[in-house]
Amino acid sequence: MPPIPTPVPGGGRTELLRPDGSPLRVLVVDDETALVDLLAMTLRYEGWEVRAAANGVNGLRAAKEFRPDAVVLNIRLPDLDGLEVLSAMRRELRDVPVLVLTAKDAVEDRIAGLTAGGDDYVSKPFALEEAVARLRGLLRRSGMAAVRTESMLVVGDLTLDEDSHEVTRQGRSIHLTATEFELLRYLMRNPRRVLSKAQILDRVWSYDFGGQANVVELYISYLRKKIDAGRPPMIHTRRGAGYLIKPAEPAEAA
Repeated sequence: MPPIPTPVPGGGRTELLRPDGSPLRVLVVDDETALVDLLAMTLRYEGWEVRAAANGVNGLRAAKEFRPDAVVLNIRLPDLDGLEVLSAMRRELRDVPVLVLTAKDAVEDRIAGLTAGGDDYVSKPFALEEAVARLRGLLRRSGMAAVRTESMLVVGDLTLDEDSHEVTRQGRSIHLTATEFELLRYLMRNPRRVLSKAQILDRVWSYDFGGQANVVELYISYLRKKIDAGRPPMIHTRRGAGYLIKPAEPAEAA
């Protein structure tokens, strides 16, 4: 299973967006569910929208409906020839970069994928960081993405500076531990999106805590005491689903 990248404390990031400022869209076409789930989670951590398809037919349908800015395509699919899918996508999405997934050491797959219109490839098994780096490079070179470099995350009246590690709400400074900061950063990079305990464990703690999801509940409670105490709440629980952060609403100050 590919390793999940761990956040680097204190690191600002260069954000890639659509030219209109909206999140980039990535379509992943692969029938390996576990791999797709991990890759989708990693891409969403970049702030991108992700749609997945498990076969060529659904992949082509998703390409028309989703209109992705980039495609990750397994060259070997259970229903259609991956090269045919790639050619059909090229007719529909002429300038969209395609990252081809190939079998390990299958040189013929790499050559065929690039010849059929793929822009780059990675061989399975691969590190998730490598796939993301290649996608970022393809998007930059294709002109499909705008680049925004900044260290400040803002959700409502809450701000987090990824460079200085300063957190404020309503202009008042909030002191967080290193782990609390990473948890808040993950929530704020995904505003209004429900994040499961498993996703949070993978992203913030990697595998150090195994299946001990109670550590997530514990640190969410720590954050609430520091972020929401005496203020309209921003951190919310969706029972059976996970947690999210969103701008506070005055009516919530009960």
